[in-house]
Amino acid sequence: MSAPSIIDSHTTSVRDHYNTVAGPLSALAKAYRHLLAHYYSLLIPENCSVLEVGCGTGELLGSLKAKTKVGIDISQRQIEHAEALHPGIDFLTGSIENLPADRKFDVIILSDTVNYLSDVQETLVQIHRRSRSDTRLLINAPNTLWRPLFSFASLLGIRQKNPASSWLSGRDVRNLLALANWDVVKSQPRALFPFAAGLLERAINRSIAPFLPWLCVTEFFIARPVTAEDTNAARPDAANTSVSIVVPARNEAGNIEAAITRTPLMGSWIEFIFVEGGSTDHTWAEIKRIQTAYPDVRIKAVQQTGQGKGNAVREGYALAEGDILMILDTDLTMPPEELPKYFHALTSGHCDFANGCRLVYPMEDHAMQFLNMLANKTFGILFSWLLGQQIKDTLCGTKVLRRTDYLQLTANRAYFGDFDPFGDFDLIFGADRMNLKIRDIPIRYRDRTYGSTNINRWSHGWLLLRMVLFAARKLKFV
Repeated sequence: MSAPSIIDSHTTSVRDHYNTVAGPLSALAKAYRHLLAHYYSLLIPENCSVLEVGCGTGELLGSLKAKTKVGIDISQRQIEHAEALHPGIDFLTGSIENLPADRKFDVIILSDTVNYLSDVQETLVQIHRRSRSDTRLLINAPNTLWRPLFSFASLLGIRQKNPASSWLSGRDVRNLLALANWDVVKSQPRALFPFAAGLLERAINRSIAPFLPWLCVTEFFIARPVTAEDTNAARPDAANTSVSIVVPARNEAGNIEAAITRTPLMGSWIEFIFVEGGSTDHTWAEIKRIQTAYPDVRIKAVQQTGQGKGNAVREGYALAEGDILMILDTDLTMPPEELPKYFHALTSGHCDFANGCRLVYPMEDHAMQFLNMLANKTFGILFSWLLGQQIKDTLCGTKVLRRTDYLQLTANRAYFGDFDPFGDFDLIFGADRMNLKIRDIPIRYRDRTYGSTNINRWSHGWLLLRMVLFAARKLKFV
């Protein structure tokens, strides 16, 4: 059975929903398109390939700084207009099924398009077949709460009447994505005030809209393929996937050997990368002893050139050769025996970024003090709101992602800057910036058996709060 046309044939362009306006609403259409371009630019890294389905005149594609840009639309007139306006972009006339199935993209956009599709589910299936396992589908759809206003504008004659549209709710979009084997990574309501009003518009959309998401004009959905059955790029087999475990170590001599002996085998091979950070005990000597005592284990050792756990992790990752990168805190309060849970979460496709969560199972009596528990729960609530993804424990030291994703994260690190001495927020914010699926991995948090913590509850807590406020400006109040 052939797939349906991307848009009903009597619709000139999906942009008509907002573009075919007259008089007082012409400014609304222009401001709205400008806002869409702004928000899409925040979601799409510059070094990726992008396909827009239902591209109209290519205005959105023209505003993006992607490496490769392709637009497709059934309207020949719109495509001719797009080619004249944007000669550097590849435009095609037709529907998604007209695109070769072997042509894959990093990002695929459906901007204000789903409401006009004759069969949304089939179109999403067709897009799935032209996606890799790391492709991200970005959709924005109008908020149904605004439907009466658009209908009223049409009755007054200040907005042209368009062919009937579906007016899908956010729940409808999520359901159709699930039926077509797409997993919603996160959603973001945007644009509370879609008018060109200078400082007033920026103040409302940046400072007020995050607190009134149900009133925003449009909602963005970021989704990833959850199966590989319709693609030619299945996920790597777990048995052939290698692992690098970075172990930052400062004054942890009593835990070095246990980190080796207690870690289960995973994948094709494991390497340990110990990064010693200026210890006052014999940690470095113990690491060198372990290298000699376990010749059959891949062990790398380096003394940190900078300061802080974040720097230690980066220096360790720079030496990593495994397909999957892990962090194991040397205090072993996150038991090494739990690491296969993170490994399987990634290799099974359940997530792209596995984050340890200590706040689900009961803890041992002295594992976490009350004020630390309160701070962790507070940060979890703040992060879930900031990211649009559920994340319960931001400060668990164990975080796991693929090396290919980490390399892209470092390439886009300039967006946030080098602001995190601990490394936890740097990885979480970077993963969210890349639209990676984050999933908590509940673990049983243990008491420390050797040494003392390197964390200062008050000074470090204040620093963490400042980092949250900084990131909020980049993620939520934009």
